[in-house]
Amino acid sequence: MPIIDSAMTQLILWAALGYLMGSVPFGMVIAKVMGLGNLRNIGSGNIGATNVLRTGNKAAAALTLIFDAAKGAVAVLLARTLAGEDAAQIAAMAAFLGHCFPIWLGFKGGKGVATFLGIWLALDWRIGVACCLTWLVAAAIWRISSLAALVAAGMSIVWVLVLTDANALLLGILLAGLVFWRHGANIGRIRAGTEPKIGQS
Repeated sequence: MPIIDSAMTQLILWAALGYLMGSVPFGMVIAKVMGLGNLRNIGSGNIGATNVLRTGNKAAAALTLIFDAAKGAVAVLLARTLAGEDAAQIAAMAAFLGHCFPIWLGFKGGKGVATFLGIWLALDWRIGVACCLTWLVAAAIWRISSLAALVAAGMSIVWVLVLTDANALLLGILLAGLVFWRHGANIGRIRAGTEPKIGQS
């Protein structure tokens, strides 16, 4: 953890702002604007980019990925610029929770992979790039998005230890743990050999 320099009221403020930024369901918004229907009735019912891709609209999926990553990154960068590193990590955690448990959708959100990657790209670009490359390599090998996400999340702890002074280790453990928790059903399907591959309905 970084040194806590900010006042508690300031940290609470950034937690709230981070949560609100993270809770914007861009997948739902983009699908509606582009006339793709209600994501809850498509594929897995998830609001993330992987499920948007199941509509067959690659542009919508790409936009969802970009915006879901950006909301995590923006929360971190704003908090760091206006408050400090402690606020940045608080905002990061809050943005991730906002995506996974958005108030606008009855606290039933996405699995947070794109937001996870955006957060790391903003907190430390080296870890972010390493996680993105890890996802790409795992996806190329297994062609399973959820498995690639789990590998990237698990390896993020290694990248924190190898590439930094580990002041974000606790945050990294919490984020990775939440990614695994949110993918509980996917893990079950992966073990059973029934998890859909990338591009498969």
